[in-house]
Amino acid sequence: MSNWLRYITLFIVMVLLQVLIGNNIHLFGVAIPFFYIYFILRLPLSLSINWTMTLAFLLGLMIDIFSNTPGMNALSCVILSVLRKPVLSLYTPRGEDYAEAIPSIRSFGMSLYVRYALTLSLCFCVVLFFVESLSLFNLGRLVARVVASTALTFLVILGMDSLTKTGREKRL
Repeated sequence: MSNWLRYITLFIVMVLLQVLIGNNIHLFGVAIPFFYIYFILRLPLSLSINWTMTLAFLLGLMIDIFSNTPGMNALSCVILSVLRKPVLSLYTPRGEDYAEAIPSIRSFGMSLYVRYALTLSLCFCVVLFFVESLSLFNLGRLVARVVASTALTFLVILGMDSLTKTGREKRL
């Protein structure tokens, strides 16, 4: 029960951080930090794909409601939730058991977690900004927004992960 309470609290905190702070930050008009994807990255790998997709959809829907974006965040979050395990399997050696792990720097190690978080941040930003623009009319601006937002989001994720600590994390 305490794990569920921890995730409910994390869900609420991530929505509030994004709505109150993240949506108001636009560095140089291109970089936007996406605090809330940390919730999806942090979900246990043992959680079924159905629950992961449902929680990601609810998170994206909450952000869409408060940000007045018609389904873009929900779509991006669901795609991110589906890509978690395949991306992780790209970077882990065959036979490595990570099924019970909670993704973090402490459980994965710095190298694996950096690749995991950076790849998923990039995928999220590509989907979100491509759906937002719905064209390749201004390709330079689209690429600049994706790269800058990915970098800023990645730094935010690393910062948040260094602040969180649970004693139950299992080192791979």
